[in-house]
This record gives sequence, C-alpha cells and structure tokens, in this order.
Amino acid sequence: MREIIFDTETTGLDSRDDRVIEIGGVELENQFPTGRTLHLYINPGDRKVHPDALAVHGITDEFLKDKPSFADVADEILEFFGGARWVAHNATFDISFINAEFARLGLPPVASEYVTDTLVLARRKHPMGPNSLDALCRRYSIDNSHRAKHGALLDSELLAEVYIEMIGGRQAALGLVTSVAGGQTIEAEDGPIIVLQRPRPLPVRLTEAEIAAHAALIAKIGNKAIWSKYEC
Repeated sequence: MREIIFDTETTGLDSRDDRVIEIGGVELENQFPTGRTLHLYINPGDRKVHPDALAVHGITDEFLKDKPSFADVADEILEFFGGARWVAHNATFDISFINAEFARLGLPPVASEYVTDTLVLARRKHPMGPNSLDALCRRYSIDNSHRAKHGALLDSELLAEVYIEMIGGRQAALGLVTSVAGGQTIEAEDGPIIVLQRPRPLPVRLTEAEIAAHAALIAKIGNKAIWSKYEC
C-alpha cells in the first residue's frame, strides 16, 4: 500500500480565497518510508500572506515572488501522489485547499475515500489528548526540537514518524518470528534474536494474605468483577 504523508502551508485560513504556498510530502510503501519526498514553494499570485499565517510559517510575499504558480506544479503534484492515499493531520483543512486549487484548474478533487486524517486517528487512540503534532511527538518520543516554525516538508517528516508509531508500523521492522527449540527467533535488521522460554515458571510472589484480600474484593464486587472471567 502506497501512502503520502503531506502538509501544506497557506496564505490564510479560507480555502475559497487563500492559496497554497508550500506543499511537502513523504512517501510510504507498506508503512515504511521509501526515501522519496516532494517539497514545493508556490507563488499565490496576487494573494498576500496574512500576518497571522506569516507568524506560523514565516514564508513572506517577497520569498514567493519567483516561485512557480500552482498551475505550473500541478502535474508534478499529481504524479507524486498518483494512486496513493493522502495522509495529513487535520486533513480536512489541507484537502480543502488542495481541492480548491484543483478546481481553479478544472481538475477533479481528491475523493474523501482516498484521504486519511491522522488527527481523527489520534483522537480515537488518545481520547484524552492533547493531539497536536507537537504533543504527539512528545508522546512518541520523536525529536521535534528543530521545529521552530511550521514547514510543510518538516511537518510531513515528523507526521510520518508519528503515523508509523500510531499504527504500530515499527513492530513490523522486527521481521518474521519463527519457532526454534526451546523458544523463538526474531529476524531483526542487525541479526537474529533468540528468545528462550523459562525452563520453569517463576514462583508466585503474592502472599496468602494478599490472595485472600483479592478474593474478598472480587466477592464484594460480584459478577461485574472482571477478574471473575479469568482463572487464577
């Protein structure tokens, strides 16, 4: 499965009038980065960067003067994303801008069934939040100390790491697990790891008093006690 983790920066917040000025993308194949990336700055024409947006991403009107228009790079974007899922954090925002740009060129929109919103995934996985990109980086111990301002490619690279962690993709990097005498072997990138089984179980560390107190608690709770569903 091919996915593009992407992000955009814009002149403002209204996709009807504001324009995309930066797009970054990171390609994943079967949930692993391929090394292919896309990074483009885009001239928004006569639309000026709003001061609030400038404070977020730091991209000035002067910097964008000599950059290509969206029409000039649309084919490059479509080629890079072609056939892949579009994955973004708060994807509704980014896709609304991409589809507005496509509409200006008479191109079909990105259908919702080809879009994955990592913010929705994060809220399901971590309902107590917070679920901003910075918060998720902290949660998954991903270094974002170099993220002084928002940038489409940098944010895409960070989001790719967060996304892989959220879906458990890094576990696949351990490789195949096969049975061997006395345990299992895990084929890791730096060679096989043999995990042996204990010759005998560890002794129970609970005291008789603790076991009795736990049994009394279960009896007090009654049939609703989750422990009653398991054998001790």
